[in-house]
Amino acid sequence: MSLIVTHCRQSVRATCAPMNRTEIKKMKSNKQRRQEIKAQRLRRVVKKTRAVNSRPVDRPVGTVEVTPIRLRATTSYGIPDFVRRGYYQDQPFRCKDCGVEEVWTAAQQRWWYEVAQGDVWTMAVRCRACRRQERARKAEARRIHLEGLAIKRAQSLPGSGISA
Repeated sequence: MSLIVTHCRQSVRATCAPMNRTEIKKMKSNKQRRQEIKAQRLRRVVKKTRAVNSRPVDRPVGTVEVTPIRLRATTSYGIPDFVRRGYYQDQPFRCKDCGVEEVWTAAQQRWWYEVAQGDVWTMAVRCRACRRQERARKAEARRIHLEGLAIKRAQSLPGSGISA
């Protein structure tokens, strides 16, 4: 039921009239609305991309299409090459630690830029083995640092007589 107010000359009369099911709308928060708008925009871009990609394109084999709306926002005035091209392609690179030649595949690039939301101006610089070593080195350095902080806090506690 909804309240319908009709204005007459001098009086206001309220009547109850049943609403159609289509008129009943669930109230939504702004967050829900923003999510719906974002999803709608993404669907629109994907639909547009499919329409563009459905026609014959001279795109090399082994490439993966770019979905620009899924890329992380950037404040740069430039546009990365892969966005301008419209697809990711395999990129060879040399590991900066061990010097071995590697290939950063189009699928890996798509994951980095669109799923992990990596910066669009970054590229792969280390091979998988060197990345693991670098992660382990950083984790060890972080562990040592946190242990040092814990010791320092323990020494500066009141009643210990020692202050750092």
